[in-house]
Amino acid sequence: MSASVESSSPPAATALTSTERRRLQVIVNPNATTTNARLRSLVVHALDHRYEIAAVDTEAPGHATELARQAVAAGVDAVVTLGGDGTVNEVANGLANSGVPLVPLPGGATNVYHRLIGMPSDLVDATEHVLALADRWQPRAVDLGRIGDRWFTFAAGIGLDADVVKRVDARPRIKARFGPWFFASVAVSTFLRHYTVRPPRLVLELPDGAALEGATAVFQNAREFTYFASSPVRLLHDVTLDSSRISGAVLRHTRPTIMPGIMARALVPRLEVTGSRAVHPARDLTTATLRSADDRALPFQVDGDYAGQLTSAELGVGPGALHVVS
Repeated sequence: MSASVESSSPPAATALTSTERRRLQVIVNPNATTTNARLRSLVVHALDHRYEIAAVDTEAPGHATELARQAVAAGVDAVVTLGGDGTVNEVANGLANSGVPLVPLPGGATNVYHRLIGMPSDLVDATEHVLALADRWQPRAVDLGRIGDRWFTFAAGIGLDADVVKRVDARPRIKARFGPWFFASVAVSTFLRHYTVRPPRLVLELPDGAALEGATAVFQNAREFTYFASSPVRLLHDVTLDSSRISGAVLRHTRPTIMPGIMARALVPRLEVTGSRAVHPARDLTTATLRSADDRALPFQVDGDYAGQLTSAELGVGPGALHVVS
């Protein structure tokens, strides 16, 4: 089922009568890891029992952002995503500061953001949950992080982390089959091939004038950076989706001797990577500047999707920039 949404002003939640239904635009990534045409049809049919639904598939990278902006202009009550964290990120970039809520349904491999906001991880359970939300519609504001002109919903990475994501995304079938184990193997091979000898260098310039130099950096807008199977990977512990701050960590160097300790700190929930002497912490940021220290372009990722390369970028946060219903 696919349709366009005609432009009109959405009714206020309190103004809806028993016969009125909220208008939802469903944006589907047909290439998401656990999404297919049958599931799309079942989800759209189920939601149509409680909402006025229009559904559309994405056709290329970045298309979901365009579709989300069109939905805002059309006056929908919310945008539903059926896909993974990459689809959520693109739609969040289209909804930022619009006031139109996001309702994410899990259709990817890891679905980090869905877990963070309390959406059930099973698609059937999540769909039933969204149906029940028709009677208790309560959008809430959460923060978005920003790197350059790209918003992120929970995390961004520059350097090694982004290189790994790029290589994993290039082989979607293996990614879907082996999940976190494929990530782990690619991380090891990428580190050994590209980060043991003359890795790229970056500098994070803080508002107080401090300059943190290193080989790779991560930033978080939420407590979880990702998940390894069902286990959370918590690199930084001092940020939440409504803290109005982002936090970062800059890995000073990539000597093989320090990597086992870094990995252990990443996988043990009570530990934090900034406890390592090889890591510069960058806490409670509202703004900062990241740049290449050796003029080499730096790969970066947002919410687990490779986003390209940069030589410099401003970092920031949008307090309450996104509304979610979960």
